[in-house]
Amino acid sequence: MKFKKGDKVQFIREGSMVEGVVKEVKDCSPDMWYLIDDKCKDSWIFGGHLILLTPLPVIPQFVADAIDTFKDEGDSLSVAIDYEVYTDELVKELSLDKTMRGWLWETSNQELFARAWMDGYKVKKEPLYYVRFPLTFWDEDKAELEDIYRYLRLNVTSDETEISGRTTVSEWQKADGWRTQLTEKQIKDIDEAYWGFKVPVEEVDGE
Repeated sequence: MKFKKGDKVQFIREGSMVEGVVKEVKDCSPDMWYLIDDKCKDSWIFGGHLILLTPLPVIPQFVADAIDTFKDEGDSLSVAIDYEVYTDELVKELSLDKTMRGWLWETSNQELFARAWMDGYKVKKEPLYYVRFPLTFWDEDKAELEDIYRYLRLNVTSDETEISGRTTVSEWQKADGWRTQLTEKQIKDIDEAYWGFKVPVEEVDGE
């Protein structure tokens, strides 16, 4: 196999498997040698000793949560990849996102799921938002109008929603599926009108 500059590879150095990046390709008849950068160490490696690294699959956070949950439960890939397994009862029991069933129904996503299960994965970072509703009331002490905010909460296992004065949820509420930091799709799936009340998480948390 021929490699090119920028390829991520694995090779053995001093008895251990290490990772590196091809920095330069040198013609050296009859073989090709490759300069590898491994944690600031440069060396020439015989091309036949290199293994090309396949980029890890990128999956949504809710899929990563499902993979981790099923592995923690001791289930096999054949169980976790079956979209019919994701009944309302199981989703609620394991605090999974109920959209998993529809996501796995897509054949291409099944292949992605299998690769992520076997080889590891990277989580796709999606912008997160709070849905913040402004409320105005009359402050008798200050004799003026005062603005306060209430935040939308979504239960990803049941699609229930509620309004809270806090952006955070407790650990046990998280375990039960409650979220306040939501993606654009989650917000619009609840109500398109709510998108007009979205505020980036960083903006609120930075106040």
